[in-house]
Amino acid sequence: MKKWLAAMMAAVLCMSLLTACGSTVKEEVTEETAQTEQAETEETTQEETSAEDTAAVSEALADGVLNVGTNAEFPPFEYVNDAGEPDGFDIALIKAIGEKLGVEVQVDNMEFASLVSSIGSKIDASIAGMTVTDERKASVDFSNSYYTAVQYVILPEGSAIATADDLKGKAIGVQLGTTGDFIAEEIEDATVSQYNKAVDAVNDLVNGRLDCVIIDKNPAMVFESKFEGKVTAVDGAQFNFEPEDYAIAMPKGDTVLVEQVNTALQELIDDGTFDALVSQYIEEN
Repeated sequence: MKKWLAAMMAAVLCMSLLTACGSTVKEEVTEETAQTEQAETEETTQEETSAEDTAAVSEALADGVLNVGTNAEFPPFEYVNDAGEPDGFDIALIKAIGEKLGVEVQVDNMEFASLVSSIGSKIDASIAGMTVTDERKASVDFSNSYYTAVQYVILPEGSAIATADDLKGKAIGVQLGTTGDFIAEEIEDATVSQYNKAVDAVNDLVNGRLDCVIIDKNPAMVFESKFEGKVTAVDGAQFNFEPEDYAIAMPKGDTVLVEQVNTALQELIDDGTFDALVSQYIEEN
């Protein structure tokens, strides 16, 4: 009887050991499986992240070239230099941004009024002393502002125009599609003449065909110097014009390109390049 009991106890003990051993093996297998699954998940996540990083390069830069539109009739921001090439503050700035992005910048000189509609098709971006407006934001995305400007009124020397009310009913020249164009449209009874080139408007002003020209401050100052003694550039604050921001226009929805351009722009500000360009192209003119 004792032997039988001893045999039974030994059998129970063996079964317990086998069950415990099986449980341990099962736990080890389960833990190994979990670790494998975790590793596979991490690998998949890394692959997805890598794919996202690859996708985080704008298609506009995929070919190593940033095609930029401008209107080289807006000194000192853009103009045609003696070599017949677009030059000026904006051109120098976008080329410096291109260097930061590691791409070549090709500049296409075109009519200002066609710039916005060409972004995303004929050109990748536009820099042209372009003011950020709600109307334009409906069609394109903008970089951070890189310059704050105000509109000026260019008047013939000795003109009696001095207030916003004085502009009513006047013959006003503007560059087509610019902020000056938008402002002139709102002036009561004004006859507005639109020009592709701002200098043509100023020439008509000098020749008595216009009462004034509305244009941004910096080109207004350039024209005042060019036509010294014939015209006067007056601060738009005197006519209740509000300050405005210039920015680089890019395709609507291309947040990657906007982020890359903003990063490069900030780097140029931080390293002093931006201020050097302002000094070279704007403060010296």
